[in-house]
Formats: sequence, C-alpha cells, structure tokens
Amino acid sequence: MNYSITTLGKKTIAGFHLVGPWDHTVKQGFEQLMMWVENHQVPAREWVAVYYDNPEEVPAEKLRCATAVAVDEDYVIPANSEGVILAAIAGGDYACARARVVDYDFATPWMQFFDSLQQSTAYRIAPQPCFEVYLNDGNHDGYWDIDMYVPVERVASVAVYPCSGQGFLHSRHAPGEKAVTIGLFVLPGEGCAR
Repeated sequence: MNYSITTLGKKTIAGFHLVGPWDHTVKQGFEQLMMWVENHQVPAREWVAVYYDNPEEVPAEKLRCATAVAVDEDYVIPANSEGVILAAIAGGDYACARARVVDYDFATPWMQFFDSLQQSTAYRIAPQPCFEVYLNDGNHDGYWDIDMYVPVERVASVAVYPCSGQGFLHSRHAPGEKAVTIGLFVLPGEGCAR
C-alpha cells in the first residue's frame, strides 16, 4: 500500500470514548455522534475514529476507541451533552494512506497499511493512537473513503566509513543532524599502513 509521511499539528476532538470490540463500538459511537452533532449543531470539521490499542495485544472486549469530530481548540461542550468528551490527537509525524472501504471491511486496509509500514527501514510505528478521517458519508454512498494515520518516528541510521583497515561507526538520527562517532574498529586485513 502506498503511503506518505506528513507532519500534523495537534487536533482537538469532541465525541464519545468507547470500550469493546471495534466492529460494534465504532458503529455505535458514530450513531451517537451523528445524533449529538445534529441536535447541538456542532461545527464539525472532520469526522474521525481514534484507535488507542493494538488488537493483536489487547482482548477485543478491552479495545478502546473514540468516535469524534474535529473542533476548534477553544470549543466548549454544550449543555445536555451526556457522555461527550474533549480530547486531543497529538501532533507529530504520521504515515498516511488513503483507502476505500466496502462491505464495512475496515480491517483489511488497516492490515495492508501496517504490513507496508513494517517494511520501512526509515520509520517505525510510534506507541501512540492511530486514527482515520472519513472523507464521505458511507451510509449514503455505500462505501467509505478514509485517510488512515499511524504515528511514526524516524529510525536511527548507522554508517561505516572505512579507512585503510580502520573504520569509524557513526550514528545519525535525521538528515542534517551532526554525525556522532560511537566507536572505532579495525577491519579484517592488514590494518593501517603507516
């Protein structure tokens, strides 16, 4: 699956936090969210689902998610909004991929995305929540176009610079940063000629 790396600012979200199997809680959460947004005329900028756990490590009945809308940072939850919370999605580097979901099969594109990310030698998945942004109303259109976001962090790179039988091992964490010498070693062979 093709993806790009993008840097996002913090997003403020308002919505519902749910616990349980995502195939049930996300649908339930969006039903609640649609009623709340409509009844309170919430100025929703984006519709999002946030996933806080790894389903390969956390039992389905304990999986946490939020169904929410992006709102202004200073948004105040209106009265009679029982169960609605304000939260934030952290800013930072994210891998982003677009997918079309049919037949309510959200799991397949996510698994393809994670498989692609695990092949990367430049970035690794960061231990923060993932989220998806809905680009259309799938209940109306019969499919969902979504942007999936996975937090990532750059992997340190290591380079070896040999010189006449000796080498210096350098570590660099990002392009443009100063290389740091972390060791000197002798390569097999005749050693340094003097």
